[in-house]
Amino acid sequence: MSITKQTVINTYLPDQPLPGTHAEAFAPSNIALCKYWGKRDVELNLPINGSLSISLGELGSRTEITESETGADQVYLNHELQAEDNSFARKVIAFINLFRGELNQPVCVKTINNIPTAAGLASSASGFAALTLAINDFYNLGLSDDKLSAFARMGSGSASRSIYQGFVEWHKGVRDDGMDSCAERLDITWPGFRIGLLKVATGAKKVDSRSGMQRTVESADLYQSWPQQAANDLATIKRAIADRDLELLGQTAEQNALSMHATMIASWPPLLYWQPESVAAMHRVWELRALGVPVYLTMDAGPNLKLLFHSEYEAQVRNAFPELLDLDIVAPFG
Repeated sequence: MSITKQTVINTYLPDQPLPGTHAEAFAPSNIALCKYWGKRDVELNLPINGSLSISLGELGSRTEITESETGADQVYLNHELQAEDNSFARKVIAFINLFRGELNQPVCVKTINNIPTAAGLASSASGFAALTLAINDFYNLGLSDDKLSAFARMGSGSASRSIYQGFVEWHKGVRDDGMDSCAERLDITWPGFRIGLLKVATGAKKVDSRSGMQRTVESADLYQSWPQQAANDLATIKRAIADRDLELLGQTAEQNALSMHATMIASWPPLLYWQPESVAAMHRVWELRALGVPVYLTMDAGPNLKLLFHSEYEAQVRNAFPELLDLDIVAPFG
């Protein structure tokens, strides 16, 4: 018999959450340099492989929880009230129900994303992380960061990493209840590190990451080599970060991302998130490198590219990608 989210959460929560009045929390979006793709436990969002990410600083989600004045749960996304049967609203309330138990207190939840929602830019990661942090404060749960990370993972796997800023490693864990499958921040800064967000398409994906991941695991023979490659890539990327070696980090992250997408393409029906503009941008990256500009790409489950480079090459990157506005280049460490 599989372990449920509710069973795990009940084990680590206080006997009775306290009614809240107001809580507000921010969590950053994150970009995986070594990707998470594939689950060993669907219910608990336990990954087959570990992963490592970099946060996007002030880009992410801010969530506020207050007591509802209408006597019913309310969910707002970017200032718009969501219908009760809306997918986003249902997910938010179902997650809150895991923590409030028998507490009869309707809530009003307001989330603002300053990145596109459901477009492959990790809005679900920052959203569930911010929601978890706000829940912790609202119900006075007093949970530690590792437990917050493990619980956020139950909402969205990558949310485990968005509890923190900077470079973050998500351990895959081995326990059945998943409480060792949580993230921790690497105590490393890299002031010159830059991320360029190249937005090819910002609408919602036709196939969400959860469904795409399951399809890949179930139907792609090519996936069999993925867990070992991811483990090797994770170790290499950690070494590159420690040495501030952008070339090693960039090459490994780019190959890791393209290998993940290869498993998607090899699934059935084929899963291809790329748009023609995505491929054109890839060629532009490779042309830049051929000209001596060390810029690398990574992609999550979506059409948008994330460019990895050092601050000294920012002008060349901007000139090559005029689509990049000021907001689209992120300095994670200021």
